[in-house]
Amino acid sequence: MHQKHTNITKPELGEFARNELAILGTPCGAIQKLASKLVEKLSASWKIAYVDADHRSADLEQEHGADSDSTIAFGAGLAFTDKISFRRLDVKQEFNPYQNRQLFNAQDLVLVNGNHFKAKSQIVVIDPAKPLDLKLEKLTDVRLLILRDSSTPVPDYLRQHLPDLEQLPVYTLEQENEIAAFILAFLDQQVPKLKGLVLAGGQSTRMQQDKGSLAYHGVDQREHVRTLLATCSEQVYISCNQQQRDTLENPNTILEDKFIGIGPMGGILSAMQQDPNSAWLTLACDLPYLSEHTLQYLVQHRNPSKLATAFLDPDGKFPEPLLTIWEPRAYQVLLSFLAQGYTCPRKVLINADVELLQAPDVQELRNVNYPEEYQEVMRDIQNSKTKI
Repeated sequence: MHQKHTNITKPELGEFARNELAILGTPCGAIQKLASKLVEKLSASWKIAYVDADHRSADLEQEHGADSDSTIAFGAGLAFTDKISFRRLDVKQEFNPYQNRQLFNAQDLVLVNGNHFKAKSQIVVIDPAKPLDLKLEKLTDVRLLILRDSSTPVPDYLRQHLPDLEQLPVYTLEQENEIAAFILAFLDQQVPKLKGLVLAGGQSTRMQQDKGSLAYHGVDQREHVRTLLATCSEQVYISCNQQQRDTLENPNTILEDKFIGIGPMGGILSAMQQDPNSAWLTLACDLPYLSEHTLQYLVQHRNPSKLATAFLDPDGKFPEPLLTIWEPRAYQVLLSFLAQGYTCPRKVLINADVELLQAPDVQELRNVNYPEEYQEVMRDIQNSKTKI
């Protein structure tokens, strides 16, 4: 069958974000109260967003104006307000799911008032005041049942619609701590797996030979870096350019650059295009001093709630972009910087919410770009072996 457009792997997103839970089955006031309590309990560990509708009556909106405190009321298409402790954005247009996913990209979890909006997964509240018999189509991936109180029965129509209902955890509305603990466990389970990427697709013009082919440790540097990454990631791929591809073994582990002529960002984006649902630990071939200990330190201090986790450079001034864990949410951000004409991954890290670490030994972050530096490293390695 003819396919008009290229089929690429899509991120596993819902209506708003990767992780979202609609709360439905009870009046909106109870949903708002529960959501507020959950945000209070969860926000110290994760970034939580909440989606709801305005519950003011139509008469009140007509009397005072739904947007009377915004320049939207005078015809502005967008109004941005710095409220000191937070920022407010009023937008005239309606949002579709594609725009929602951009807006909520930085959030770890979106709690949704399911009486008004859909979400990928659901928390069902059993409350006789708001029966769900006419909303069963919204129950596509129920993760939790909440009873209004301990005496509330589960209706037969829900048992018929949810054949695995007996396996679901059940709490009451008063058990806020238990509900929060369930959601924390849910988020821990959603942390993306980690894949490794050897950044070896550069032109190596300063070194005057392919830096990935240099043998500091008895094997070429591409293989040495691949071995390092294999100690802390499920799968490891070698990023390369088209000219290098035919010279490398094992084509199943090769990721040829799809974004050409933009340096390391092209390799990172190519990996994320192949698998936008994993986090990518990227490591360049020009860090011959890097040890497994320092790499493990980075992984152990990974913060999946951030856009990325990275070391500061040896001078302690800027993030080191070529030894970084990029979370899946970084894909959109990297593309947005590229769309604005920027191809430097360090600029992305400087201007994003990232976890910055001090390397256990900053000497290990020293990169090597020139032939004389290569010779110096080889002397250092030889001297260290002689001392042993």
